[in-house]
Amino acid sequence: MTPTSALPGDAAPRPELSTWQRIAYGLGDVFGGGAGVLLSVTYLFFLTSIVRIEPVLAGSILLISRVYDAITDPLEGVLADRTRTPLGRRRPYLLAGIPLIVIALTLLYYPVAFESQAGRFVFVLVAYLLFSTVSSIVLLNYNALHSELTLDYNERTSLSSIRIAFSTFSSLVVAVVPLWMVDQFQNPRTGYLVMGVTFGLIFALPYIATVTALRERPEFQGEPKPFNFRETFIEPLRIKTYAVLLIMYLSAFVAIDVVLAITQYYITYYMGRGGTATSAVLGVLLIFQAISVLLYFQLSKRTSKRVGYMVGAAIWIVTMTFSLALTPQQPAWFIYVFAAFVGLGTGGVVVMTYSMFPDIPDVDELQSGQRREGVFASLQTFMRKLAAGLALFMVGLAIDLAGFIEPIEQTVDGVTTLINQPQSDTFTFVIRLVFALVPIVFLTIGLLAASRYPLDQPTHARLKGVLDVRRDRREEDEAIQQEAAALKQLLVRREGA
Repeated sequence: MTPTSALPGDAAPRPELSTWQRIAYGLGDVFGGGAGVLLSVTYLFFLTSIVRIEPVLAGSILLISRVYDAITDPLEGVLADRTRTPLGRRRPYLLAGIPLIVIALTLLYYPVAFESQAGRFVFVLVAYLLFSTVSSIVLLNYNALHSELTLDYNERTSLSSIRIAFSTFSSLVVAVVPLWMVDQFQNPRTGYLVMGVTFGLIFALPYIATVTALRERPEFQGEPKPFNFRETFIEPLRIKTYAVLLIMYLSAFVAIDVVLAITQYYITYYMGRGGTATSAVLGVLLIFQAISVLLYFQLSKRTSKRVGYMVGAAIWIVTMTFSLALTPQQPAWFIYVFAAFVGLGTGGVVVMTYSMFPDIPDVDELQSGQRREGVFASLQTFMRKLAAGLALFMVGLAIDLAGFIEPIEQTVDGVTTLINQPQSDTFTFVIRLVFALVPIVFLTIGLLAASRYPLDQPTHARLKGVLDVRRDRREEDEAIQQEAAALKQLLVRREGA
């Protein structure tokens, strides 16, 4: 028996995406890549040093928002999957996100100055929840669009490489420009506000190209099945391929966000170098991450996406062990070489995980007969924000317990500056441990998960063959039924499930 499908008509093959369509899709990740790095690099420091919220409270804001996301993100994914408009399921949300991104970034970096810390805490919490909602709506639909643009295994990797190139370029700009921009203003409070508005515009406007250049597949927009809570929220997590990928993804991005969040403290207070040095180190890291994207794309074509992930994670783990040998006396070039190798490692885990996610709705279609890109993209978006929340909470808690001493604000002749205070040996020791060991632990978890990832190119070709028969409404012969059963055993069923 062929499962009931929500796909009307044939899933007719479409020509390869044009160069402009690939670029237009990649432009959408200017927000996806840049916003996460912007918050990881600047936001905890902004909250503790500018808004003057205690580090543990600042970290708790990010953790509270993850609980909020756990409730709202899946609901937003269901809503997107069930949306039917002349523009399709995804593009209306990208269009609405253009003004909302600007508003959210402006409020996020508004240097609220209430006398009460409780008042400042509530303002920041509301602003962060607004940003979290907007980013969820935009990014889950952007990520879901990836699966619809092409059904080809290698073309999806190519499309992922292009979006990661834009994402990395955005991350590179964000690693260098925001702190430089803040330094151009006499009052850093004004600098952060202007920076927030500016990057709100930079992140929002590229979606104009994404919305106008791309078209969704009409055959994926049939009448959805009646809503079922278990099928929507529980069953996806029982798909073995997806569960393994979520572990790989969460592990990698917790490691990335910890490094990004703590680098400014590490460079400033342990290495004894200023904000410019932080920007330079992050810039080198991201440049080499961008360079590595093409290398990992070729490696994945010759081997598999799983191997590409494992190579990147291994390079990064080995590199982080050497961070324990870094000292303030070492020359700048040594630090930049270290950052370059970190970038070569992050490139592998980033481009491979993003190229794996578009294959997951195909696995789900084998099991459910539905196209639920929105549900899977919402869980992916939630995991990305969970990684950032966990990372920033851990860093905030660590620096609070280690006895972080806030900078002193000093105003002379109308010019306000922040004077960094000497930190204790305990503080610098904790910073070094977090910087090195947390990424190593999480990347090791990711490596172990990757060793169990079952979907490669030959297996995806088999999967596509079965799905093509079902989409064409052809009768399944015994060979196809046996193939479908074998693929379900390999890709869907978890041990003990």
